Amino acid sequence: QVQLVESGGGLVQAGGSLTLSCAASGSIFMINTMGWYRQAPGKQRELVAAITKFSSTNYADSVKGRFTISRDNAKNTVYLQMNSLKPEDTAVYYCNADVWVSRAGGKDYWGQGTQVTVSS
Repeated sequence: QVQLVESGGGLVQAGGSLTLSCAASGSIFMINTMGWYRQAPGKQRELVAAITKFSSTNYADSVKGRFTISRDNAKNTVYLQMNSLKPEDTAVYYCNADVWVSRAGGKDYWGQGTQVTVSS
């Protein structure tokens, strides 16, 4: 069984910074793409940033230049450094990973979500 455990959310003032972490554990053969999504109240879940196992990244336009995604493949962990936070970044942030438990193929796993609240 594979689990994704997130940490690092919280309350911060506008202009502040937070770093989210997500560690994958369990019977893991390989992790392909890892990413962060967020969902604000009344809105659909949206992709914030993603990173492949070769560290190729992509970002939502709304966070480009402010957020940085990175990963430590040895620790099966993905990070999201969030700078210059805005009230509109307030949401529950979810970790996602394409985890392979064998050579047969991958499956999407999700973390439980961590709340990020940015006050104005």
